Amino acid sequence: MTPDSPLFVQITDAVLDPAPLVRFVEAPEMGAVVTFSGNVRNHNRGRTVEYLEYDAYRPMAERELRRIGEEALERWNCRIALQHRVGRLEVGEPSVLVVVACAHRGDAFEACRWAIDTLKERVPIWKREVWEGGEVWIEGERDAPVSAEDA
Repeated sequence: MTPDSPLFVQITDAVLDPAPLVRFVEAPEMGAVVTFSGNVRNHNRGRTVEYLEYDAYRPMAERELRRIGEEALERWNCRIALQHRVGRLEVGEPSVLVVVACAHRGDAFEACRWAIDTLKERVPIWKREVWEGGEVWIEGERDAPVSAEDA
């Protein structure tokens, strides 16, 4: 993270911690910092989730994260950090962090919401959900078919 840059993006297999990202985006001219943490929950679609696995083509995913961050910089004159974890994640662990600082809170909330929504739509990251007795790859808001019966 270079402090003179207003943008930080990373795909990592390390545990995510929002504190360094908050410190990165903070600046004297920024009156609002909004943090979003997407955490692994213990249930999804009526199933008890045991854990998730994320995978990504890192160069492409980081390039798209950078594009999203650059768009946010242009639209909101902000500082922004976007970080996504790959690998096995247990229930309760953060899988994605978006931290935005703007001069005003409305812009910070708007930029953060836009960034996470856009990240979910555009960044090539794949999620495998594992539960007792089964697993499925999740594509966007729907399961990928696990058998011909589910297709």
